Amino acid sequence: MAFKVRRLEADDDRSGFRSGNVDIDRFFARYAGQNQFRHHIGTTYVAIDEAGAIAGFATLSPSELAPEAMAVSKRKRLPKYPVPVLRLARLGVDERVKGRGIGSLLLRSVLVLAQRMADDFGCVGVVVDAKPEAVAFYGKLGFVQLDTVAGELGDRPQPVAMFLELGALGVGWSWCERQESNLHSLSGTRT
Repeated sequence: MAFKVRRLEADDDRSGFRSGNVDIDRFFARYAGQNQFRHHIGTTYVAIDEAGAIAGFATLSPSELAPEAMAVSKRKRLPKYPVPVLRLARLGVDERVKGRGIGSLLLRSVLVLAQRMADDFGCVGVVVDAKPEAVAFYGKLGFVQLDTVAGELGDRPQPVAMFLELGALGVGWSWCERQESNLHSLSGTRT
């Protein structure tokens, strides 16, 4: 089965999406459309199958990164004021298609959009507030942990702020390409 990534549309049926994470599911069902169509504070991209069913989503917004959050080695090459980044606010994959490369397909799309943002407006990389269980996933893509001021979220696990510099895109990009290639070999088609 082939999947394609496109922007969320107002009439997309999000009610059947289940990632296995109640916070991710609640965000997608209640807030993704509202944030995109009413408040204009983020845009959600969905991976859909040939029948139009949503297999996964990624919500993005432009953001900035303060230089003091970055490693000293990276700070030396950048200005001393906040720099533009693309924030990956949420990423979710439906339980029915987990392990089939949908997350990689979405992440590759995010990296393409970050490069487009860099070309059009300026962008030095992608920032994600990774759930503790996703830190290793983002780490193997080349994302590095940022120094952050910790706050408390009550009973929810603390996210870990991570950054992938577009200049270091080779690591994340090649991993995504391998995963997408695996997806194509399973489906026999290109998306």
